[in-house]
Amino acid sequence: MEMYGYIAAIFMGLSLGLIGGGGSILTVPILVYLFAINPVMATAYSLFIVGLTALVGGLFYLRKGAVDIKTGFIFAVPSFIGVYLTRAFVVPNLPDPVFSFAAWTVPKPLLIMMVFAILMVVASLSMIRSKKTEPSRAALSVWQRVGLISLEGFIVGGVTGFVGAGGGFLIIPALVILVGMPMRIAVGTSLFIIAAKSLIGFLGDIQQHIQVDWQLLLTISGIAIAGLILGLVFSKKVSEKALKKGFGFFVLAMGTFILIDQLKGYF
Repeated sequence: MEMYGYIAAIFMGLSLGLIGGGGSILTVPILVYLFAINPVMATAYSLFIVGLTALVGGLFYLRKGAVDIKTGFIFAVPSFIGVYLTRAFVVPNLPDPVFSFAAWTVPKPLLIMMVFAILMVVASLSMIRSKKTEPSRAALSVWQRVGLISLEGFIVGGVTGFVGAGGGFLIIPALVILVGMPMRIAVGTSLFIIAAKSLIGFLGDIQQHIQVDWQLLLTISGIAIAGLILGLVFSKKVSEKALKKGFGFFVLAMGTFILIDQLKGYF
């Protein structure tokens, strides 16, 4: 199964390179189902893989002048706080099982995978609808806009920390709608934010003295980066609308599969 996992890692990087997000929500399922890694550990591994891959992509966009550093900083700082606090304090201190009701018991790995699958379904539906969204030009003061961006950053950081996803499928809409940022700039800025907060989240795990298989982690990361580079090369040749819709259906299928797989033992 590991061979399929390495192939899937190429597609994860390819997605990050093409649309600046989405690929990260594939990493945890790849690690869990194809590498047989525990879901809790998989979220930690995912943060490193996604962070390193997104960093390479972010540097590419920075070289092209397609990164809004100022807005990215406003979004990223509270996001860093959210992801670090979640990885360092929330996830390690969740009881296992999380709760029990009558004959129902919800273990910690199940809760993480269920939340992850639900997020995948919600994100996929947003991609599939593919409605043209005009940037919000509402009459907000500078500080109101800064506050909204910061709050969104903190929430996305918390989600990232809990499920191990990079959060690009949440960051890009926030940058486009709240800030009125052009899509290409939003993609480049998103990659830098994903890289920074994912790697900071991984540091939170390292502080918990987890046992890391560095050889496996670096191998998957290297393959994902190769996929990212392919995605960057082809990004100008693929219809963004068609790509997002096709990827949306793929993520919907995977999210639905995870939901069914996790719940089948309860029915």
